[in-house]
Amino acid sequence: YFSEWAVKAQQLKDELLFLVDEDTAAFNKVMAAFGLPKDSAEEKAARSAAIQSANKYAAEIPLRVMETSFKAYQLLGEMAEKGNPASISDVGVGALAVRACIEGAAMNVRINLAGLKDEALKSSLRETMQRVAGESEAEFKRVHAIVESKLG
Repeated sequence: YFSEWAVKAQQLKDELLFLVDEDTAAFNKVMAAFGLPKDSAEEKAARSAAIQSANKYAAEIPLRVMETSFKAYQLLGEMAEKGNPASISDVGVGALAVRACIEGAAMNVRINLAGLKDEALKSSLRETMQRVAGESEAEFKRVHAIVESKLG
């Protein structure tokens, strides 16, 4: 199991590291959009469109962080059930880290949704965020229960 888990964990780590860079790029796009000129009506319209596009991207990236991080629960569950009993506390810490990551990413989604004017898009992104957050909490509780049962 160990080598299979290591491969899966490495893939998740690589995806999340990519998303860290994307999150930085998204923030930079938001800041650049706010820095656009706004003297004429055309400039104001272009600036507003750029801000909306940047906010959309800035909300989508942490949503992807949530979805990607969520995949770790399956791996942690397998490790809790079949892994080395001496490492069970590490699994518990991993579950706490995943939970914190997902909750923090949800905060980032929410702050970027605030700047979106497209109510349908805003609603769709919020619903996805809430679904993943709810599923995360259920999976955290499942993995945490396994960990607690084996800690002694």
